Amino acid sequence: MGKVYLVGAGPGAPDLLTLRAARLLEAADIVLHDALVHPDTLALAKKARLIDVGKRYGKVSTEQRFIHRALLFAARKYEVVVRLKGGDPMLFGRAQEELDALAAAGIETEVVPGVTAALAAAAQLRVSLTRRGLARTVAFLTPRVGSGETASEWLPAALGADSVALYMAAGAASGIAAALIEGGKPAATPVALVESATLGCERRLFTTLAALRAEAPPAAAGPVVMLVGEVLRDCESVALPAFAEMADSIRSA
Repeated sequence: MGKVYLVGAGPGAPDLLTLRAARLLEAADIVLHDALVHPDTLALAKKARLIDVGKRYGKVSTEQRFIHRALLFAARKYEVVVRLKGGDPMLFGRAQEELDALAAAGIETEVVPGVTAALAAAAQLRVSLTRRGLARTVAFLTPRVGSGETASEWLPAALGADSVALYMAAGAASGIAAALIEGGKPAATPVALVESATLGCERRLFTTLAALRAEAPPAAAGPVVMLVGEVLRDCESVALPAFAEMADSIRSA
């Protein structure tokens, strides 16, 4: 019986892996990885069999129950099994379901943290999500729910936090902005949407809740994290050149 390691691949850039994550990839016999993991990250698993078990919204995705079966099979055949997850496994990564399935089968597990998208985006913007005298609370939320699940009660938490990081929210950004304004957030509250944080194709959009409510952002090719809060008030000065192209595409839509 092998051991399964749930490993965080971080936000995208391969050199943001932890040392432990890199060592485990080099030692892995098999790697079951999420979609969008950087090829250079996968290349570290030189001797491993690679299996893509990723999920993409609106596209063909691997069912969670299949991932559980694949992990159980792998642990019974291989000594070092790596389940490679984008960002941090323990934040919106369905890690608990996989840990529970493995524990029920008596398989040993270990979790290796990774840099989550919201913190990577904040680092890229050079904006702290907490700031003395301005932001003392941060909420990490997702409005998205799976089929058959109850609605996400994300709004009270978002309204109660000084800074908010919303995952898997870009497609509903206008509705989210409207809900926050209706709930009492000032319409002028700054918003930053960061696509593919830390990668060369990273794009950023700086706006406000009022503008976002009026006009949806352009479609993104990569994962987007949406940051909301007064800490973002001055961060437009560090925008990438791609921001202008992104803003132009909104105005011309």
